[in-house]
Amino acid sequence: MVRRGVGSLANIDLNLLVILRELLREQNVTRAAQRVGVTQPAASAALARLRRHFGDDLLERTRSGFVLSPLGERLAAEIEPVYLSLEHLFSPEPEFHPEDTEREFTILTNDYVLAAFGEQLSRTLHAAAPRARLSVKVAKGELPADLPETLREIDAIISAPKSAFKVDEIRGQELFRDHWSCVVAADNPVGEAPRLADLERMPWVIPNHPDDGYPASSPLAPVLAQLSTQPQVAVRVDSYQATPYFVAGTDRVAVMQQRLAGQFADRADLRVLPYPGDAPPIVEVLWWHRKNTDERTHTWLRTLLAKAAAGLA
Repeated sequence: MVRRGVGSLANIDLNLLVILRELLREQNVTRAAQRVGVTQPAASAALARLRRHFGDDLLERTRSGFVLSPLGERLAAEIEPVYLSLEHLFSPEPEFHPEDTEREFTILTNDYVLAAFGEQLSRTLHAAAPRARLSVKVAKGELPADLPETLREIDAIISAPKSAFKVDEIRGQELFRDHWSCVVAADNPVGEAPRLADLERMPWVIPNHPDDGYPASSPLAPVLAQLSTQPQVAVRVDSYQATPYFVAGTDRVAVMQQRLAGQFADRADLRVLPYPGDAPPIVEVLWWHRKNTDERTHTWLRTLLAKAAAGLA
């Protein structure tokens, strides 16, 4: 005798779960069809079947487009963990041996993290998994708008904390910390221990600054917040590593990450000086999609990244 719950599940086409998830996320039949890789009529037919099953419209048409019905809102809140559990259930993991794997791991980060952490990561990965491949995508300026979707497609993002990461689909752990330094030309008359007032009167080179204003999203926002006046920005450059090249031979200053600034300390035309303020430390975090939290290969990768970061000390 088949119990009622099992019988109900046996009568459901679980392929509908895939289209239901995208319909609830996109609230648009055409976009949901594109996400799943089916035609728009096929997605419409699936929506009709789902409406019959639930006895509810799920998506209700308004003047400005579709919105979720109350039941649709409830299902949208509940479907993600169900979908991830089924995805994991029907995708059994093969046994993982780091020394033999040829898997390609994909990480998105910026050029500062690569300068501070890239070599240590490369050495640690090569020692543990010499046949593994690494794809490093370098972000310039802003990160992708849809971070959960980006993390569905790649293994990890390494970035300072941002409000966009504070969503239920994303998990994170701190990798390493850094502090601020000042970089000036060797003949700049500023002393070896500059004051904030000195920085306020000097023209600045600022990396990855979103626009001419001073939004909270700027990488230098904690530093800029300590100044009594907005600095004169002489150069904006979409690269952390390129910043010192626009300081040499000028009266400009750049406030940079200490690990990166130290790589220019042996240049005769530059000086690396202590930052005079008490801005909070720079924290770089490893971010991943929650669907990978218990996946063995990904757990291994996170452990390896943490080991590489520990080597920075």
